Amino acid sequence: MDFFEQYLNNAAPTGYEVSGQKLWMNYLKPYVDDFLTDTYGTAVGIINPGQDYRVVIEAHSDEISWYVNYITKDGLIYVIRNGGSDHQIAPSKWVNIHTPGGIVPGVFGWPAIHTRKSETKEEPPKLSNIFIDVGAKDSNEVDDMGIHVGCVITYPDTFRIINNKKVVCRAIDNRVGGFMIAQVARLLHEEKIDLPYSLYITNSVQEEVGLRGAEMITQTIKPHAAIITDVCHDTSTPMIDKKSNGDIQIGQGPVISYAPSIHHKLRDTIIKTAADNDIPFQRMASHRYTGTDTDAFAYSNGGVASALISLPLRYMHTTVEMAHLDDIEHLIRLYLISLQNLKSGDQFNYFE
Repeated sequence: MDFFEQYLNNAAPTGYEVSGQKLWMNYLKPYVDDFLTDTYGTAVGIINPGQDYRVVIEAHSDEISWYVNYITKDGLIYVIRNGGSDHQIAPSKWVNIHTPGGIVPGVFGWPAIHTRKSETKEEPPKLSNIFIDVGAKDSNEVDDMGIHVGCVITYPDTFRIINNKKVVCRAIDNRVGGFMIAQVARLLHEEKIDLPYSLYITNSVQEEVGLRGAEMITQTIKPHAAIITDVCHDTSTPMIDKKSNGDIQIGQGPVISYAPSIHHKLRDTIIKTAADNDIPFQRMASHRYTGTDTDAFAYSNGGVASALISLPLRYMHTTVEMAHLDDIEHLIRLYLISLQNLKSGDQFNYFE
C-alpha cells in the first residue's frame, strides 16, 4: 500500500511519465529478470526472457492533464487539454504548473455567485472560459515564474481511503493498472511460479492521447498474446444510462470485455479461470473498439490474441476517481491464475 499511495500521488502526465516509470521500475526490480525501455518512456519488466513464446500483461502509466496555451496581459492563463481532461470540474480546483524551475501552484478561478445574473441562463464552464490564476499582476510576472506556453498542468489531489475499502485519488486511471501488474510480478516471484514462456510486464505511455505507447512497444516485443488491464465505468451512480453503458458496479469484481478486438479463446480462458477459482467478475460489451490499449495490441504484428480485464471505477477523469480494494485484489488474483493457464504455442488458433 505504501508503493500504491506513492505511485498514485506522483504526477506523470501524458508525455512526461518518466518520474512515475522510475518509481514503478524501482519497485519491480526485485521481481523481474530484465528491463526493456523505449524512446518515449514505456517500461517493461521481463520474466523468463529468451523464450520463443511471448506474453504481455499491460497497463498504461499516463494521467490526463492540461497545457498552458495562452497568457493574457493581466497574467491569467488559458489552457488546452493533454488527454481527456474534464473542463466542467475545473473551476475552484488547485493546480500544479510544471516549469523548468519546479512546480508553481495556481487555481482555476471562477466568478463569484454574487456576480452572476440570476435572471439569465448561467454560462457553464467550458474550455473557452476556464482560466488559471497564479496570483500574478501581469504577463511579465507570469514569465518571471518560469511559466510559458507548453508547460504541463496537473492536479495535486492525493490518495485517500474512505469507508475502509474504497480508494480515492486522481489518476487511478490507470496507474492502478501499473500497480496491479507489478503485484502479479511480485507474486510470481514470491510463490516461485515458473511460466513456460517469456512474460513482459508492460507499463505503456501516452494511452490518453490515442494508445500511442502501446502501438510503439508492441512492435518491439512482438507478443503472441496480451492481457490488458484498464478501468471502466461504474454505472450505478446518478446520470448514467445503463441501457447505453451496461450494468457495472464497484465491489462486484473485475470486468471481462467482449469486443471485436478481444480474442474469444483468450477471453474464455480468463472466464473459465474466474469460474473455477470462485473469483467474482462482471461482463461488458463494447461496439467496434474497446478504446483501450487492447486495440493497439490486437491489431499489431499481423494480429495478437488479446483480452481486456477492467477495474470498475467511479468518476473517471475527475480528481476523486474511486475504486474498490476488493476488485483490485480479485483482478490481481485473476491475472495470476490465468497466466498459469496459458501455454506456449498456438493456443489461440481460431480454427482449432
